[in-house]
Amino acid sequence: MTERAELVNQLRWKKFPVLDDGFVCLVDLMGEDSSIVQAARVSYGEGTKKVSDDRTLIRYLLRHRHTTPFEMVEIKFLVRVPMDCWRQWIRHRTANVNEYSTRYSIAIDAAQQTEASEWRSQSQTNRQGSEDYLSEETGRKLTEDERSLQREMKRVYEARLDAGVAREQARKDLPLSTYTEAYWKVDLHNLLHFLALRMDSHAQLEIRNYATTIGEEIIKPLFPIVWEAFQDYRMQASFLTRLDQGVITRLMSAASSQGVAPPFSKELFLESQDETWKDLTRSRERDECWSKLARLGIVTE
Repeated sequence: MTERAELVNQLRWKKFPVLDDGFVCLVDLMGEDSSIVQAARVSYGEGTKKVSDDRTLIRYLLRHRHTTPFEMVEIKFLVRVPMDCWRQWIRHRTANVNEYSTRYSIAIDAAQQTEASEWRSQSQTNRQGSEDYLSEETGRKLTEDERSLQREMKRVYEARLDAGVAREQARKDLPLSTYTEAYWKVDLHNLLHFLALRMDSHAQLEIRNYATTIGEEIIKPLFPIVWEAFQDYRMQASFLTRLDQGVITRLMSAASSQGVAPPFSKELFLESQDETWKDLTRSRERDECWSKLARLGIVTE
């Protein structure tokens, strides 16, 4: 057995835990790093195998956003995930999905529970995000209420089944914290897009945990060259827009005339900002530009 085949066998059906009762596991796999290279080199024709080594070619393809060679690889997962998290997951419509059905089967007897230290406050700058953690005292009350509610919903659901209510109707008041399971088959190009969005720090923590587990525990060992390029060109990279580039150009020009060196002040940044931002009290695009330049050491933190 080759080293690659042994690795695949070790990973297949291995359940990596996520949250309190969830998991992800590899079910099946078609392809590896070399499959991407093979697909890309079809374009070159016969006799051009040495145009580039595998690593250089994969990095070129990912850097320049070529997609079809990565679509030649497919991965099938089995995931166990709370329904509210699954709602976000299923928005990625580029996969094949078969989900556990509570119409045919009794609902999974598990619901995600939140520890007292895990309750988060609503973000003041992002309507769909959270920020700081609430106090332990507040969290204990919220956790107590959550568990009481889940017990009651479970009781009601089971009572309906015992009374002979159809499963398709008995399920209607199940909480979104109820776990579901699904087979999820996706090509590598679309999986990387999913990971780039859901591993991002702005993604909801729960689905970020799933994405990070898939990426770090399964994709990284199976596709080491792709993973390296993915980190370099997607996860650890910054995209500069035309407006961002304009800000940098004006910053450098102003700095040259004033005889100052980077990192530049917030005042100089605001003087150099794009015209479309100047009359806005709040601008996420301006804030994102500032964050990019701060990471590059062009402006002060």
